[in-house]
Amino acid sequence: MSSLSAAQTSSGTPDINDVAFWERVAAHFREKLNRMSSAPGSKRSMFKAQSLGVKSPKSDINTLILDYLTMQGYPQAAEKFSKEANLLPRQEDSTIATRREIQTYIHSGQIELAIQLLNDLDPEILDSDPKLHFSLLRLQLVELIRQCNNGDIIPALDFATQQLGPRASTNEQFLDDLEKTMALLIFPHESLTPELAALLRPALRKNVADEVNKTIVFRQTSRLEAAIQNLARLRSWAETSARTHQKPTPDRIELGLSDDSNDAGNDVHDNGQEAMITN
Repeated sequence: MSSLSAAQTSSGTPDINDVAFWERVAAHFREKLNRMSSAPGSKRSMFKAQSLGVKSPKSDINTLILDYLTMQGYPQAAEKFSKEANLLPRQEDSTIATRREIQTYIHSGQIELAIQLLNDLDPEILDSDPKLHFSLLRLQLVELIRQCNNGDIIPALDFATQQLGPRASTNEQFLDDLEKTMALLIFPHESLTPELAALLRPALRKNVADEVNKTIVFRQTSRLEAAIQNLARLRSWAETSARTHQKPTPDRIELGLSDDSNDAGNDVHDNGQEAMITN
């Protein structure tokens, strides 16, 4: 059993604010890297031998984890981990906490509160990003439609007319999105088409919350995502490029972000299909 498996099974579902869990995650990565010369096989041995020249110090792995916690908006975990790892915070705790609070409001369907807090954090953010602003207002309309079970659709109609109509009149995509959303007022929710039913699922809240978080982070740091996510894509590109140019490459290459009890002697994970640790 690997260190990550032990970390997860010892405490059940890991607490995102538990710094000990993130320390075990870092240890898991180091364990994976230390195994890179142990597996047999001609192509794999050549690949491993070349990979040994690339070292990943503990401090670098800790920095990647702290960066991820900061970018995703986990202030308590970021603060604890930075102290334990003796690293400087990547952002002020209050800024991370505000981003997390905005995401929480969106995930719970309190869009008006999320917009108010977002404007308090950055008064120009919505004016400078009409698409993001429309996405939030559209989601607010969806939440109003959810509340129309008693038959009173006037609040939803008024909101759509005042807030979304003027924006949709000058943008074809906005108009199409608005028309689909208004269809929720016409058809019974238990017999919606898959496309319309998707508007009522939590995934829409999550997508909007992610876009809001990325936009805030980009305006504050000029970055769209955590470094470890960028590295994962870079690794996938490098593997594809190596295979395209017929370089000696194992049939399957583990990324080391998921657990497999037999990974010491077997290649695991389909190429490009590794799951990122997010909580």
